[in-house]
Amino acid sequence: MPSIRTLKIFLSVARCGTFAAAGNKVGLTAAAVGLQIRALESDLNVQLFDRNARAAVLNPVGRALIPEIEEIVRRYELLEVAAGGDEMSGTVVIGALVSALMGAFADALWSIRQHHPRLDVHLLAGMSSDFARQVEVGELDAAVVTQSPHPLASTLLWTPLYSEPMILIMPTAPHFDLPPQQDDILRHAPFMRFDRSTWTGHLVQNVLDQCKVEVNEAMELNSVEAIVALVRQGFGISIVPELANVDFVNDRAIHVMPLDGVDVRRHVGLLERTRHSRTAFTGAIKHYFKAT
Repeated sequence: MPSIRTLKIFLSVARCGTFAAAGNKVGLTAAAVGLQIRALESDLNVQLFDRNARAAVLNPVGRALIPEIEEIVRRYELLEVAAGGDEMSGTVVIGALVSALMGAFADALWSIRQHHPRLDVHLLAGMSSDFARQVEVGELDAAVVTQSPHPLASTLLWTPLYSEPMILIMPTAPHFDLPPQQDDILRHAPFMRFDRSTWTGHLVQNVLDQCKVEVNEAMELNSVEAIVALVRQGFGISIVPELANVDFVNDRAIHVMPLDGVDVRRHVGLLERTRHSRTAFTGAIKHYFKAT
C-alpha cells in the first residue's frame, strides 16, 4: 500500500518532469525519487511514466491517475487538519511578488502567524505568470499576484486585495537632459522598462498606449525595485506601480509625476484553486485585507 509521501512524490515528478527536479522539491536525491516511483508502480502493478535519459513523462495510465491521487492527498491533508484541532496548522506553500513581500502582505502573514503558531508558511518570491502555473498544478497553495491580462483557467480563483496607481518616476539629479513636459520626458529621456512579457509589463504598455508616445528604450528589467534603484542613481526614468512600501513623496533622489489623462492601476490579489485544502488560510488573508 503506497504511503501519502509516495503519492506526493509521484505528483511532484508529474509536475516537474524529472526525478532530479522533483527531488529538489521534496528534499530527496533523484535516485531516491526513482526508487519511490518504482515502488509505487510495483504496488499498483502498472507503469506510470515513459522514461528517457532526460525526463520522466507521464503515460496515459499515469495521467489518468492524477485526479484520483490529488484527491487522496487533499483528503489526507484535511484529515491532518481535523486531527490537529486547528484548521490553521501544518505547512502552507505560497508565492508572492517581491513588492508585496516588502509591503502589506508581509504584515498580513505576520498577523496570521501570531494567531496560529502551529502554521508553517513556506514563502517563495517570483513573478505572477510563473505563480499562476504553479498554483494551477498544485505546487503552490496560493500566490499573491498582479491581475492577469489574460483569462485564467476555470480551476483558478483570483480575489483582489489592493491596488496601486501607475506613476512616472524621474531622478532629481539625472545624467541626461530632462525636458519639462510629460510627453517630451517620455519621448527623449532614457526609459527603464519593466519586462514587457510580464503582467506588470502589460500595464506599463497600457500606460504608454494611453499617452500615445514612443519611448526612448534604454533598459528592460524584471524587478520594480531594481528599476527604482537605477532611477534614483540618475540613469533613466520609468513607469512603475506606486508601491506602498516605497516612500516616493519624501525620497530626495526621485521626483514623481502623475500621468495626465491616464487611468491604469495595478491590481494585486490572491490566486488560489477553486478547490483546495487551505481555504482557511487563504480566507484569513482575504479577511485581513478587507479589515485593514
